[in-house]
Amino acid sequence: MTYVKRLQAWLFGLAISAGLAVSTAAMAADEITGRPTVHQLNLQPPVTRIAAEIDTLHTWMMVVCVAIFVAVFGVMFYSIIKHRRSLGHKPATFHESTAVELAWTIVPFLIVIGMALPATRTVVAMKDTSNADLTIKATGMQWKWGYDYLKGEGEGISFLSNLSTPRSQVGSPALAATEARGENYLLEVDNEVVVPVNRKVRIVLTANDVIHAWTIPAFGVKQDAIPGFVRDTWFRAEKIGTYRGNCVELCGKEHAFMPIVVKVVSDADYKTWVAGKQKEMAALADDPTKVWTIDELKTKGEKVYTTNCVVCHQANGKGVPGAFAPLDGSEVVNGPKAEQINVVLNGKKSGKYPAEMPAWKQLSDSDIAAVITYTRNSWSNKAAENIVQPAEVLAARK
Repeated sequence: MTYVKRLQAWLFGLAISAGLAVSTAAMAADEITGRPTVHQLNLQPPVTRIAAEIDTLHTWMMVVCVAIFVAVFGVMFYSIIKHRRSLGHKPATFHESTAVELAWTIVPFLIVIGMALPATRTVVAMKDTSNADLTIKATGMQWKWGYDYLKGEGEGISFLSNLSTPRSQVGSPALAATEARGENYLLEVDNEVVVPVNRKVRIVLTANDVIHAWTIPAFGVKQDAIPGFVRDTWFRAEKIGTYRGNCVELCGKEHAFMPIVVKVVSDADYKTWVAGKQKEMAALADDPTKVWTIDELKTKGEKVYTTNCVVCHQANGKGVPGAFAPLDGSEVVNGPKAEQINVVLNGKKSGKYPAEMPAWKQLSDSDIAAVITYTRNSWSNKAAENIVQPAEVLAARK
């Protein structure tokens, strides 16, 4: 077999192997929709028209690049082998060729145009957020997402979405994980975004601390959430299911613990979810005039603290040295309660600790009163004013 035939056989075998690998990965991805799969080589199976177009563009451009690679290197290796010095060939001497220069100018231009036209059409479609059936505001914060349903059915619904993977599966730099990782490790939340199938959903994005990014690969959606700016994107999911993504902007030490989960349901199931969520929110809207006992506030406050505060201030209240302020022994926690209420409501910047305390106005009056009461009566804290009622938080909002 000549060198040329061996080279052709090798290139053909390489192409077949690559095709089988991509096909195997695609079949594996089809088994589980909405999240990455083990040894996945291709994009996630698309469930929106935009994601399908992105998938097609990816494949088309890959084919073009492979064809160019094979053609260029095929000619190069053929020339090297066929016209090598050992066969008696001598180097040619010639000047520029107008035909060749025209060819290598026009052909690449046509290839670029062939790539750019469909890509431009898809990009323009990605930016068209008009005529949405549902508008949801997503607010990135260290390290969770806040969602507000602004327009459409479900308007007024609001909630926070936190990572629900147990810390026993995650571990820490000083402590190894004590539990086996679940199927959706670091891709599961306590409150999913729920939307109806085949409805155009506009996502309005911002952030209240640093830059985050809202991404669902199966939707073909990736948009930055920037403090002080409002960005938007959209999707129309064509298949019922649960789809998972992450914050894909490096936003701090808990960046890996900020997943996004969207559950696409039927119209009937969406109506049921909206009704249930509205009842839940009504139940959480406590009467601010209600007087709680200190035990009630401490019990409720521990749950609020675990959900919202433990990531930065730690379960033992010691914080993170050099990053997040400790609450155990804190002058603010042990001082006048009005100051702590103001810090929790409005946030605070500290020169001693680089991480900023964000504002927590989105929590209810009873949640804020409970978590403050809990911190003032926990660890080594012995605050003189050791109980805060929801009415005091309501008054501080005004």
